[in-house]
Amino acid sequence: MRKAYIGIILFAFSGTILFGCATAGQHREEVRDDSADRLTVGKVQREIRVGMTNAQVVEVLGSPNMVTTDEKRREVWVYDKVATEHAYSTSSGGVSALILGGVAGGSGAGGGGVGGSAYGSAGATSSTQRTLTVIIKFDEENKVRDFAYRQSSF
Repeated sequence: MRKAYIGIILFAFSGTILFGCATAGQHREEVRDDSADRLTVGKVQREIRVGMTNAQVVEVLGSPNMVTTDEKRREVWVYDKVATEHAYSTSSGGVSALILGGVAGGSGAGGGGVGGSAYGSAGATSSTQRTLTVIIKFDEENKVRDFAYRQSSF
């Protein structure tokens, strides 16, 4: 009498799960450090006021990039900031599978297996440049009489 046919199939599956598959823009946002005390349009809008002294302006914005005078010998301060950000991200992943099978019967046991895998990768880059120019005009008593700003991003 023949022994009953016994089939055993074992399936093992392993995959690579990559946390952090992010675009370059998402990566840039994650690594950007906005905690530093830096010159922004919001800071100018919130803190610079007509009537402030030049010492108060320096406390808020720091030293200007350029100081000139107008036709009445009144100071004009220019803050000109340029920031360039580059971000590059890559991601890769893959899946592997191994299928094992075995047969026990009669005078022996037989077995075999097949396997396969698939892998891929991708990358993205992003570059952004921002400029901010702030012009502060002072009166004869070195107090702010007017200010203007311009921001661009490309």
